Amino acid sequence: MLERKPVAPMFEELFKPSYIGKLRLKNRIIFAAMKTLSADMNGCVTDRVIMHYREMARGGAGLIIVDGAYVDDKASKSTDFCEMGISRDDHISGLKWLAQTIKANGAKACLQLNHVGRQNRRTSSPAKAPSRVPGRSDAPPPEELSYEEIVEIVESFGDAALRAKQAGFDMIEVLAGHGYLITNFLSAQTNKRTDGYGGNLKNRTKFLMQIVEKIRAKVGTVYPLCIRLSGTDYEDEDPITIEDSIVIAQALENAGVDVINVSGGNGQKIHKQVSPMYLPQANNLWAAEAIKNAVNIPVIASGAINTPELAENILKEEKAHFVALGRPIFADPQFPLKAQEGRPEDINYCIRCMDGCFLRGYAVGGLNCSVNPTLGNQDELKLIPAQKKKKVAVIGGGPAGMEAAVVAALRGHEVTLFEKRKQLGGMLLEASFPSFKADIKRLISYFKTQIEKLKIRIVWSEATAQAIRENGFEVVVVAVGATPAMPDVKGKDKPCVISCLDVLRGKETGNSVIVVGGGMIGSDVALFLVEQGKQVTVTTRGDSIIRDMDPISCLGFLERLSKYRLEIRTGLYLLEVADTGVVMFDRQGKRVELQAETVVLASGLSANISLFEDLCQQKELEVYGVGDCVEPRKIFDAIHEGYEAAFRI
Repeated sequence: MLERKPVAPMFEELFKPSYIGKLRLKNRIIFAAMKTLSADMNGCVTDRVIMHYREMARGGAGLIIVDGAYVDDKASKSTDFCEMGISRDDHISGLKWLAQTIKANGAKACLQLNHVGRQNRRTSSPAKAPSRVPGRSDAPPPEELSYEEIVEIVESFGDAALRAKQAGFDMIEVLAGHGYLITNFLSAQTNKRTDGYGGNLKNRTKFLMQIVEKIRAKVGTVYPLCIRLSGTDYEDEDPITIEDSIVIAQALENAGVDVINVSGGNGQKIHKQVSPMYLPQANNLWAAEAIKNAVNIPVIASGAINTPELAENILKEEKAHFVALGRPIFADPQFPLKAQEGRPEDINYCIRCMDGCFLRGYAVGGLNCSVNPTLGNQDELKLIPAQKKKKVAVIGGGPAGMEAAVVAALRGHEVTLFEKRKQLGGMLLEASFPSFKADIKRLISYFKTQIEKLKIRIVWSEATAQAIRENGFEVVVVAVGATPAMPDVKGKDKPCVISCLDVLRGKETGNSVIVVGGGMIGSDVALFLVEQGKQVTVTTRGDSIIRDMDPISCLGFLERLSKYRLEIRTGLYLLEVADTGVVMFDRQGKRVELQAETVVLASGLSANISLFEDLCQQKELEVYGVGDCVEPRKIFDAIHEGYEAAFRI
């Protein structure tokens, strides 16, 4: 037996070996199932799947749960993208390769089984559910399952479980939460059946219990079986309540289930399932604790457990037996190892931005992360020492510049970082100022730590083309960001006018405020001010605010905003700023006057492109422009472009 590595005293509970049934795990960190959409079109394992899970397993988690595999070839898949399948025997060989890879790299392997139910995003087949209750507003109602089809699906779950066992997985997890088929049966809102599968909770649980019974008949009573439940779906009408979930969990325990993995939410309340930064961390922990107190089998806490300190406290306070981390390990696959070695400051934390993993990942059929540019491309983008050491100047200490500086230094280049603000972070400093954006502070801290440990030289002054030329730099990465765009209107220089960034630097406003601009920055500023008790009106030329925000963050933003009163005026154009407010006009050209003590201009950002253009004129220089100085965008773009530039030097 391999000797166990020393564990940092601060995380002793996290790294205690523990059991699920008779399966021994080396620690209590579980990598939660996260769709990779990297199989082939037939659902078979690909090289990219192997590469991804090899990296996840090497990071030190005790158990890896592979993304939900569809159990039949009829209506089980959720998308037309490249989902993992376990519906046929020809899936077994690839899955065996995958299970062996995970175990060879130090973790136990689990496969999640799923049927998507009414949350079907496919165009090639109709959705199936217990009843014809619509899901998404843009999708037709699902077809109601017949009794024969229900029996067939139960059999498919059993067959899939047997295939997983034959493929060498140490455990299986059945997804009975998040608004998929099993949840459609459990929920009184989506289950309107009048036969033995509908009506009271016992009947609505019958489908799940038959699946468990069938799986046990196929794989035996000893093979570890996990059920993932939503503690509640958070629906406003006919919700699955925590009391329902406790009864279901107790029935599952009596049926021989080994562990319950507790999450929350569904497709309509997806922000409770995959929480954005507008929601608190560990937002479903309360449900895990409630179920743990009602059963005698282990319970896994899941959802927005972003730091090892939080995970340790959950275990120390006995609110759960295990913690499941998904996005945090996407952000840094070595999260467990760094925690075990007592290096939490070296963890590249998930900032819950929803941009990489969801908006540019799952939603479009890919695998992405804003703060981890190598996710899904670990082999192709693996850092190797540079063939020739170069003298590199990085201009700008925002996310693009800091990423470029760190990656260039890791590759062996001599790096100097220029930053005129006398502190690192760039626009992340403003972005992280509201309490609901605190996740971003950890990203700033991570970069600062890496820059310090790599001994990267910092020059606290504004870089010029002349300074770059005179100091003999061979390569320049320009990451000077953007500045607030000021509308060319009368009165913009009045004392009552401040920029959105000034608000996010702590500048005081009056008690009544008009925010001109309803994009992401203007919306965040408006929320920040109303949470202080200010009387706020936000105006926008469009039909709504937060129009450039991803759908999950929108739900989190609106839930947080619902506790306050914010006046939103759409279809308005700024004409001038007066001493007591603004003069605007609507789409019909009608004059509109609004009163306030302070006017905040949030009219977007303008790229600082001039230095980049000047440096490009120096033919002897290798010059890269990255981040907002090229075009104002998001953290994802800044970090990815910073990495890619340094990767090419």
